[in-house]
Amino acid sequence: MNAQWTIGIIGGSGLYAIDGLEDAEWRDVATPWGQPSDAILFGRIGAVAIRFLPRHGRGHRLAPGDVPARANIDALKRAGCTDLVALSSVGSLRGELAPGTFVLVDQFVDRTVARPASFFGSGLVAHVSFADPVCERLSALAAAAVTAAGGRVAERATYLAMEGPQFSTRAESRLYRDWGCDVIGMTALPEARLAREAELPYALVGMVTDYDSWRDEGAAVDLAAVVAQAAANGAVARASVAALARALPPERSPVPADTALDGALFTAPAARDPALVARNAAILARVAG
Repeated sequence: MNAQWTIGIIGGSGLYAIDGLEDAEWRDVATPWGQPSDAILFGRIGAVAIRFLPRHGRGHRLAPGDVPARANIDALKRAGCTDLVALSSVGSLRGELAPGTFVLVDQFVDRTVARPASFFGSGLVAHVSFADPVCERLSALAAAAVTAAGGRVAERATYLAMEGPQFSTRAESRLYRDWGCDVIGMTALPEARLAREAELPYALVGMVTDYDSWRDEGAAVDLAAVVAQAAANGAVARASVAALARALPPERSPVPADTALDGALFTAPAARDPALVARNAAILARVAG
């Protein structure tokens, strides 16, 4: 296992660049899954290598359902990432999670449809464990980094992933609250599932922009207000990336997600589709030797 940290940062709405990155260079990374959302910004903060990818592309070109999640995760794997921290704008389903709060997600409910959700399929079947979908160590480090950057932090939230691009109806928003969900967004899935398949420990920092539409006395979600809050959140998010890099332990020790594919490949070696195996060269690099 790699004892050095290479942190991949996936930037959500309002986060299209990283401050204070040394030796910064945008590089195109080709993948067999198509083009990623954008080039990847290579650089470092101190001794820690950083790889930054804006999820929607610079200029916010890509709608939530069009984000090429497989290409993005594959590209970050090929760029040498050991861990991924995703930053995503979210709506709040709880009164105590006010706009401006940074929420560390630890569970997901998936309500997306028609998005490719796996690197595997017929000819190369795999089933990875996803009961605990985020990395506890990375989430704790991210929470501490946001606090160090002056952000207001809440932990252990459940994220409802909706298809979009429309915001929720009031009935949907109230239903998701009844289900026990705390925040809602459009992009964390299948991203988190694919990170697990790629054996990349993953943490999600949800940046609350609004109260969604569940409150009787509340106005409907307004894009202008969401954009304004996302911009304010972005300043703290950028500072938290630097704080995270400074706080990492000198050496990276293994975590369970590093070996997520152990025992997960179900198709017998002789029956595997060579084309799909080749397409997954980066994902399978460790288990394939």
